[in-house]
Amino acid sequence: MSDPAASKPNILFLLTDQQRPDWTGMNPDVPVRTPNLERLANRGTWFTEAICPSPVCNPCRASLASGMEYDRCGVPGNDVDYPLDRPTYYQRLRDDAGYHVMGCGKFDLASQFPLDLTGDSGLERWGYSAGVFNAAKNNTILRVLADPEHEPQDPYTAYLAEEGHLETHLEDYRRRSSFGDAAPSEDPDWTATFPTPLPQDAYYDEWITGNAEHLLGNAPEDEPWFLEVNFQNPHHPWDVTEEMYEWYRDPPVAFPSPVESNLDVSSAVHQEVRRNYAAMVEHIDRCVGRLLDRLSARGERENTIVVFASDHGEMLGDHGLWQKLAPHQPSIGVPLVVAGPKVPAQRVVDDPVTILDLHATFLDYAGLEASHVDSRSMRECFRGGTPPRDVVYTGLASWRLVYDGQYKLIEGYEPEHRHGASYPPMSVPPAVALRRQAERAPILFEVANSESRDIAAKEEKRVADLHEELVAIRDAPVG
Repeated sequence: MSDPAASKPNILFLLTDQQRPDWTGMNPDVPVRTPNLERLANRGTWFTEAICPSPVCNPCRASLASGMEYDRCGVPGNDVDYPLDRPTYYQRLRDDAGYHVMGCGKFDLASQFPLDLTGDSGLERWGYSAGVFNAAKNNTILRVLADPEHEPQDPYTAYLAEEGHLETHLEDYRRRSSFGDAAPSEDPDWTATFPTPLPQDAYYDEWITGNAEHLLGNAPEDEPWFLEVNFQNPHHPWDVTEEMYEWYRDPPVAFPSPVESNLDVSSAVHQEVRRNYAAMVEHIDRCVGRLLDRLSARGERENTIVVFASDHGEMLGDHGLWQKLAPHQPSIGVPLVVAGPKVPAQRVVDDPVTILDLHATFLDYAGLEASHVDSRSMRECFRGGTPPRDVVYTGLASWRLVYDGQYKLIEGYEPEHRHGASYPPMSVPPAVALRRQAERAPILFEVANSESRDIAAKEEKRVADLHEELVAIRDAPVG
């Protein structure tokens, strides 16, 4: 009888939250330290032009789970839960391919998930064999503040309460933003960079990594496994620990200034924000190193596909914007590094790809066909072939775009999406979105030159060709 683990690789999926594609040690222009990610890239492939299917948490993760483009994923914004009647790739990995499916960290497919303090509420229903899921970083605090007694509301806040740190964490959020008992806000202060008083071992991603190590340590050795680790950072607010705070200040490290920014923020403050952001990225890299070491200790490095990505980027003041939601590369772009069996070492792919295609790729490695979905397998691309698409697609609310690696066509982008820290409306009815895409003049950027200089008027033929690509993807029948 054949060994299932020998015929189907394990899959370790490391997913950060709000990490720009250029904020890695592989980019010489940004002095952030990510030695473990570089270690992964040296024995695998780095995709420099990866984008997300939608630049906000829940829609992106819903697209990944369902294998559907933003228009068809069923989750137009963070205020909409994932439809329970839609199958997910992790359900299929578990039920159809015999994988032991594990997950931890920020799930972000349902606003009320998890409902208990153990983190395993609904795991079986969602398609997992084992896991510990917690609320999103800011939502964790909002849940506790909404409770009259400030009782823990998810596994992480339960852990903080047990360790005597919960009130410290709440007070820290009150200081750095407009969070408060009476009217908690979802709009943190984007320039607050002072460190959290939490000890290093109680920091959010330290705790998540510990959960991942525990799950990995208990993974079966006689069947293939899948583990998704959903880190919270480098998501705002910039609440690094005191140890992390010094990493880019002693000595001080200078980062590139924001691109074409008109924000009323000094260059010194921008540097402070970027130092905290870099510290968050480096901390995640250290967590990744712990998991890669644990994988090697289990003797499973050679039979495990490791994928590192993020759900979307962060503007960091570029073009006068914070956070995500915008059609610019720092928002829609994500890091993507892959290593594992038959993945060529030290390979760099500059062609555009979308992490939507991880859905079909994971199923392909498990011996399953991804039918009736938009996602396409990247397995042959991972093995040295070409990407499965010539253009990639993403969107949010009314706007949609296609990107061919050089030119980007955007349709339906509205002025109100040029936000500061507040969210514009996301859940736009499809008919309204289509009308706005038709009514508003298209925008064309040559990305390498400028994402502020619209060249659509000078490139009518290119606009027409990319428009055809956009419509074909947006309106594609699935089946």
